[in-house]
Amino acid sequence: MSDSPATRLQKLFEGHRLTPTQRRIAHCMVRGAAEVPFLSSVELAELAGVSQPSVTRFAVALGFDGYPALRRHLREVAPAERAEAVQEDSYNEYQQAVLGEIENLRQLAEMLADPAPVEEAGRLLAASSPLPVLGLRAASSQARGFAYFAAKVHPDVRLLDEGGSMLADRIDAAVGAGASALLCFALPRHPREVAEALEHGRAAGLTVVTVADSAFAPVARHSDLLIPAPVGTGLAFDTACAPMLLGRVLLEAMADALPDAQARLEAFDARAAARGLFVE
Repeated sequence: MSDSPATRLQKLFEGHRLTPTQRRIAHCMVRGAAEVPFLSSVELAELAGVSQPSVTRFAVALGFDGYPALRRHLREVAPAERAEAVQEDSYNEYQQAVLGEIENLRQLAEMLADPAPVEEAGRLLAASSPLPVLGLRAASSQARGFAYFAAKVHPDVRLLDEGGSMLADRIDAAVGAGASALLCFALPRHPREVAEALEHGRAAGLTVVTVADSAFAPVARHSDLLIPAPVGTGLAFDTACAPMLLGRVLLEAMADALPDAQARLEAFDARAAARGLFVE
């Protein structure tokens, strides 16, 4: 499977220690990979919401003489797809939002060409009992959906979808009961409580597996294994099809690592049938 321009840009940034402002520029470039090779430093700065000198410093941090050299490199490693981007301008905003999510899912599919990170995450989550699953505010639905299905194959899943002073207590309780890993869903806008909770969890000995919108998300430095899945920003409120699907992929990897997952599913189905739980 060939890399997309966004994937090639992502690889360009890997291995560099970037400041928060530089991570913001990098994230902006990945999201607009088809257009970035045609932007001036001023235009990129406006798009990322930073200063023009910040863009220049960012290019230098990546090892280029300046932004023009970076842009030339981008035109080589991220072949122009501008014609497609211009064509999309003819679609209305709702269609463009859907097309944006399709591109996000395409990026996710390309990332999953290397299944090693997901398989490692699956093993970590399967080995943790209990398994705390954290997601606050915008990410709460992702955490709740994962926890709902995970409880059918995992013996002890603990959903953490409310912040406040008791969040640290609940993490401590999970650690005290034997938890070794924590799964976090982190989506924009990133609540400060999430970063604080991850920091607390790692200090307590938990291995943190995070699904975030970008490898440059603020929670990255508080995560042991971060797997990115982009969100859509074409509507008033972000859309999160890719993070949701990645959550299901992690669920599959976790189930594969649980020796009694199939038996638990069959037992649940038997109980559901006996209770007439679902309408046939």
